[in-house]
Amino acid sequence: MGIWELLLIAVGLSMDAFAVSVCKGLCMQRFMPRRAAVIALFFGGFQALMPFLGWVLGQQFSRYISQWDHWIAFGLLTFIGGKMLWEALHDKEVICQNKYAPLDLKELFLLAIATSLDALAVGVTFSFLHSSIVPSVTLIGCVTFALSWLGVFVGHRFGAFFRKKAEIAGGVILIVIGVRILLSHLGIL
Repeated sequence: MGIWELLLIAVGLSMDAFAVSVCKGLCMQRFMPRRAAVIALFFGGFQALMPFLGWVLGQQFSRYISQWDHWIAFGLLTFIGGKMLWEALHDKEVICQNKYAPLDLKELFLLAIATSLDALAVGVTFSFLHSSIVPSVTLIGCVTFALSWLGVFVGHRFGAFFRKKAEIAGGVILIVIGVRILLSHLGIL
């Protein structure tokens, strides 16, 4: 897998975290860089950890399903991308309860897990594609950190305008990469 594909996967995976970060920024009375960094650390850390865990799981099973690995990668990426599109198009607006409330670390922990579950499946895909995992998870974590921090800033400044568009873009990116993996393994590309 090339660096550009990996970068696109990192951006696609980080769109859920970006969208939640926009909501977190929307719910801030004033922008606080430290608070944005804490939010970004939660999301970036879990987006790096989950693909690694998926890769470890995939290593355990790759020898059993190696002849279907490209179909599995296609299916997982297409499913995740489709799920992101569905959620973006059928999501309800988030209303802030209290713009003065401190960060709830338990809530951030749960949100970080929820937004990174798709990265677990991508980690399994990395295992099937024999991708080098350390650079992959490092890039995913760094991209998610940067986009999450930016999401808090954008959410605070511009509201929820970008949230839905980010989720749609992320879903489309993952579907396109899944199709490309399938077509290249079938010899069409």
